[in-house]
Amino acid sequence: MIRIGMMIGDRYEILERIGTGGMSDVYKSKDHKLNRHVAVKVLKQEFSENTNFVSKFRVEAQAAASLMHPNIVNVYDVGEDNGIYYIVMELVEGITLKKYIEKKARLSFKEAVSIAIQACMGIEAAHKNHIIHRDIKPQNIIISKDGKVKVTDFGIAKAATSNTITSNVMGSVHYTSPEQARGGYSDEKSDIYSMGITLFEMLTGRVPFNGETTVAIAIKHIQEEMPSPREFVPEIPVCVEQIVLKCTQKSPDRRYLTMASLIEDLKKALMSPDEDFVRIDTPDENMATRTVTEKERSEIKKQSKKKEVHEEEMRLKKNTPKKKKTVVYEEDDDEEDDESRMEKITTILAIVGAVLIGCAVIFLVGRTVGIFDFSWRSEQVTMVDVSGMTEKEALEKLKKMGLKTEVIYMASDSVETGKVISADVQEGAIVSEGTKVVLTVSGTADVKNGIPVPEVNGFLEADATATLQKNGFEVSKSSGYSDTVEKGKVMSQQPAGGSSAEAGSTISIVISQGPNTDNKVLMPDVIGLDPEDAIAILTESGLMVGEQRDMNDSNVDLIGKVCYASYSVGAPVEPGTTIDIGISVGPEEMTYYYNEPVQSPVDLDPDYKEGTECRIKLTGQSGTEYMETTVRTFPYTSVNLKGVKDPAGLITYEFTVEEPARTETNENGETVTVPGQKTQRVVQRTVFFEAEG
Repeated sequence: MIRIGMMIGDRYEILERIGTGGMSDVYKSKDHKLNRHVAVKVLKQEFSENTNFVSKFRVEAQAAASLMHPNIVNVYDVGEDNGIYYIVMELVEGITLKKYIEKKARLSFKEAVSIAIQACMGIEAAHKNHIIHRDIKPQNIIISKDGKVKVTDFGIAKAATSNTITSNVMGSVHYTSPEQARGGYSDEKSDIYSMGITLFEMLTGRVPFNGETTVAIAIKHIQEEMPSPREFVPEIPVCVEQIVLKCTQKSPDRRYLTMASLIEDLKKALMSPDEDFVRIDTPDENMATRTVTEKERSEIKKQSKKKEVHEEEMRLKKNTPKKKKTVVYEEDDDEEDDESRMEKITTILAIVGAVLIGCAVIFLVGRTVGIFDFSWRSEQVTMVDVSGMTEKEALEKLKKMGLKTEVIYMASDSVETGKVISADVQEGAIVSEGTKVVLTVSGTADVKNGIPVPEVNGFLEADATATLQKNGFEVSKSSGYSDTVEKGKVMSQQPAGGSSAEAGSTISIVISQGPNTDNKVLMPDVIGLDPEDAIAILTESGLMVGEQRDMNDSNVDLIGKVCYASYSVGAPVEPGTTIDIGISVGPEEMTYYYNEPVQSPVDLDPDYKEGTECRIKLTGQSGTEYMETTVRTFPYTSVNLKGVKDPAGLITYEFTVEEPARTETNENGETVTVPGQKTQRVVQRTVFFEAEG
């Protein structure tokens, strides 16, 4: 059970819940080790109890943690704490693309394409690392406050396709590819299909296929022709329409083969929207749209029912006597043969392992009682460096190597008291087991009975434990209440810091649980409520309502509602305490600046001659014109835009190209010179603005 204020993994403090999904809840948290805010995604209980899913989840989350890209929500850590499985991610302040579409009804084609380019760049980076998302949808794409697009939930999607739980295909059926809907193999081109559906929704404000059930929608993905986005928004350029249709071909082989090729066409569409450059292969008989077979229809229905069956099993599991589990998988014949072979191999390995363990036990017992006497044989060991170790660490290390030890003490100004200065056997020397090693330890002759105890009051529990153990002490923990010491930190220790205690003895520390809540009021959760309802709840709880002020908040769902309270949820406060609240007036409006020099168009059109008169115009993605001038020399440096509302823009170049004169023979056989023709050229370049503030 996750509670506000609790610590996970001895470093992540849960502050507030900021999102929820089918498989997990997301909390804003504070990483006390690195002193930064992070997002902690916690698996829901039904998935945490599924060992098959958890094992897949760990592998995939660790793989996702290897991804570092500006268009990916980076994964920092993955772990488990008392049955709570979690992943720690970059905290992105912003809204999901789904909410952004709902807010604006639909996006302009330039904005939609710009967002798609950034999302595809993140997905491309994952594909290069052989990681397939499998659940691309607007809910998994975040637009940050500074306008950056980031894709999230890498890793969790593949784990969710475990046979022991419902496939996430059914949960994201509006965006799933035909091969995923059939339950078949999926690869990078499945992500391309889902990206095409996402682009369709950005352009039109709706999904292409809908129905009363998930099965009906999945069948439409397999069977029905993809509608054109231009049917709903005629002003969408033809090339953008063709990009969507190519992404969403039924046959994976007819889609874009890579994210890189899709990005290339998206950039071209942004720069030259009037060109019709997208080519879709003509379908053959095998690739044509076909009717779903009864077998496929049955398979889709089975997938949609898995969740109901699994939830029922989870409900009954607590009241059912434990017995050996039998998990039935519906696989192809080849997969069943593979599983059968794996079961045989596993059984053989288990038997061999049991025999080896049995032999080891017999050997150890026999050696103990003297049946096996190898005293005549002396093993050789290589001496290790123990300098700088605590006395206890060095003694344990040498004991494991089979060496005997003797300790002498010597005062030292350079080596910390209680730590090894040197050993009479040099590092790397080969000696026989049983050889005595004399250790010289820093300190006086009575150091064995008293070494300094570190001061750990105010330390976090994990840091205090590590410090004491590092100095050669055992640790005993208990808890207590404190009005002054923050929850999770040490409020007292015994013996006290600075005193002396025997090396290896136990130091008792008391961990603060925060203030005693007896006779106090727990702060109610009023975030997201109408101000009138929040005031009523606070008053009923015996609290006073203080200042009520308007404030900005990035969550558009909280506009007009309470977005701030002067005490956190669950905090114990005295009855009658005054609580200040804030009412959201929406997010702060983002503004951008651009002061980069305009480069020559020669890289866009090699026919451009330097020094030729060129008309340049800079417009924002909203269509707002910010600059227009005529120049002959590049780069043009007199560009300094501030306070613009567009995150990106388009530079248009217009210039004249004169073709060289040529000679040709006329109808009389005479050679004549034909003067070169002048043609007007127009090329465009996309530029991105920087966020102000």
